[in-house]
Amino acid sequence: MLQRRRALLFAASATAALGAFFAGPGARPLRAQERLFDAIDLDWVDAERDRPVPVRLYLPRAASPDRPVPLAVFSHGIGGSRRGYSYLGSHWASEGVASLHLQHVGSDRSVWGAGSPFALIGRLQEAAQASEAIARVNDLRFALDRLMADALGASIDARRIVAAGHSYGANTTLLAAGARVERDGREIDLHEPRLRAAIVISAPPFYGEASPRRILEPIRIPSLHITATEDVIRIPGYYSGAEDRVAVFDAVGNPRKTLAVFTGGSHSMFTDRAGTGGAELNAQVKSATRELTGAFLRSVLDGDDSALRGWPQRHASILARFVAPA
Repeated sequence: MLQRRRALLFAASATAALGAFFAGPGARPLRAQERLFDAIDLDWVDAERDRPVPVRLYLPRAASPDRPVPLAVFSHGIGGSRRGYSYLGSHWASEGVASLHLQHVGSDRSVWGAGSPFALIGRLQEAAQASEAIARVNDLRFALDRLMADALGASIDARRIVAAGHSYGANTTLLAAGARVERDGREIDLHEPRLRAAIVISAPPFYGEASPRRILEPIRIPSLHITATEDVIRIPGYYSGAEDRVAVFDAVGNPRKTLAVFTGGSHSMFTDRAGTGGAELNAQVKSATRELTGAFLRSVLDGDDSALRGWPQRHASILARFVAPA
């Protein structure tokens, strides 16, 4: 039986997403805020794959079958959970966009587990395998199917669905948006046709692939890319500089793409962690990211570009680079 926990006034919980594609422990919770939405935990299982797919749905209280709302589907980084990135899910829901936060059981918080640091590195490497990358996209597809089949799905506008993710979750988003990689001599196409747009935060490159443009050129939906000049990933055996995030943006095929690069920061600044990248900058970037993603959603879902056009001027003091759609 599905278990649902509703919280009309949701206090953001702490989850982190640090490293190549992963989230770390020790995040401090954000301050509780009153929001006009429900936070609903759903413990789904994909029977065909024998794989649990826990989710948290941030559902605007104004949503109804007579007034269905758009949906953003969010994918966490390695080591995260459905409780993470609450500063985004709660904001979108407060602005009338439902947000479905997935938990990917093959690369979620369980990778932290007890044991030696050497065992931890092995678990992280296992979580970053191609099989898990594919399973994550299938989690997204299953969750969409399951939600739309649920009574809650009657309050979702199936014509206005967007994917979003951070770090490894950004890779998941790109694969669902149409990115194609080759493994064992065959091309893997995981495109989810219901998606209208993609929000890509701190996307690592697709390693093992010679040409990012060949991988990302097939993407045909609008995309928003968010990073920072110190958005660097460092773990044993893995390094990815901030320039990799920009290379991903450059390689995406659809010219309707937007890039925002904040000055300074860190890779985990975009999680619910409150101090990484500097406490003051962290708060400023979170506020700016909420505003930017909201403006992007209004642009792609409602055709209203006014907030997106004015965003760079409002945040020029913390912005290193901004590229508007072609």
